[in-house]
Amino acid sequence: MNTKFFIAPFLVAATPVSVIAFHPGQAFSEPRLVQPAPLNAAGSYDIDPMHTSVGFEVGHMGLSRIQGRFNKVSGKVEVDPQNLNKSSVHVTIQVNSVDTAVAPRDAHLRTADFFDVEKYPVITFKSTKIRKSNAGYIADGILTIKEISKPVSIRFKAYGPIEQSKGGARAGIIAEPLVINRLDYGVGSGDKLPNGDYAISNAITIRLSAEAIQSKKN
Repeated sequence: MNTKFFIAPFLVAATPVSVIAFHPGQAFSEPRLVQPAPLNAAGSYDIDPMHTSVGFEVGHMGLSRIQGRFNKVSGKVEVDPQNLNKSSVHVTIQVNSVDTAVAPRDAHLRTADFFDVEKYPVITFKSTKIRKSNAGYIADGILTIKEISKPVSIRFKAYGPIEQSKGGARAGIIAEPLVINRLDYGVGSGDKLPNGDYAISNAITIRLSAEAIQSKKN
């Protein structure tokens, strides 16, 4: 894509292929123990929700940056190092898991004023193409929010895989920030302040870090 935010600190343990994350704020950093690696371990990988973070940031009244995240994320990654065209990623986010560390605000975000979670319970990203780009990769695909689908491109680096003590490979992905326009997806209104600025910025910055575990073969 060209994807849990901010103020009270909650430290999430970092593994060699994870990022350091704070809740509701997050600090993203590249892993120190594992260097970016090519997608060379073929197979199917299930996203590990315990070590996956989808966060967002939005401007408020031109005065501050409000941050949040989604706590429930699932998905699958297919890796074919011989043919990247056969590689893919599919991510599903449960929208009612939105979390900005302020309960009344989270409740408002779930209403029809914003995400309308009763009618539109999930956000999805489905890749249409994975391609190499310099030291990393680009996942071209379709981001769907409130049943509105738009093409996006996510730049990312891959890490690992590493073999776990219990068996099976674990790999990591850290994406570059993706900026989308919330109004393109019908999220919130276009209300403006007396000075002409938007009360809530149209631009939303999305940050994604994920780990995935190789599926067990039957």
